Amino acid sequence: MKRGKLIVISGPSGVGKDTDIKELLKKLPLNLIRTATTREKRGDEDYIFLRREEFLERIERGEFVEWAEVYGNIYGIPREELERALEKGDSIVRVDVQGAMTLMKKFPDSVFIFLSPPSVEELERRLKTRGREEAQELEKRLEIAKREMDASKYFRHVVVNDKLEETVKKIIDIISEE
Repeated sequence: MKRGKLIVISGPSGVGKDTDIKELLKKLPLNLIRTATTREKRGDEDYIFLRREEFLERIERGEFVEWAEVYGNIYGIPREELERALEKGDSIVRVDVQGAMTLMKKFPDSVFIFLSPPSVEELERRLKTRGREEAQELEKRLEIAKREMDASKYFRHVVVNDKLEETVKKIIDIISEE
């Protein structure tokens, strides 16, 4: 049986990766590869939530395709989740820019899509609107976001995430082409 294609959605914090993926899953028969994290749950997110100690033990056992510490929490893609999803067909994963760079080395034939905000000012507005970060944390995220946006040059596809429906259509077109 043919394995599915891996579709990687990346971009800076607050750009709208989760929102876009939720819409894509309504329109395309994709499997969502859940990532694991040590951070606290917020709302109805689709992550695998682990205690820090458990996450570190799983790293030691080599259970992650990639992992990184981001903003004081650890995030990673469990190997088992990835394999199971790809066996079922085309699969999508959200990952930070650092994780995407690792995946580019390990899965070069995958579809890598970088979501870019229309502007740094708009990204700042989105981060403030969601109201999760204190001012100091917000500044840190914006500084990191600026560096991450420079990494967009390593992605085959860059989509400006301005209007949800237009962005989703562009991503669907990219997936169809690939």
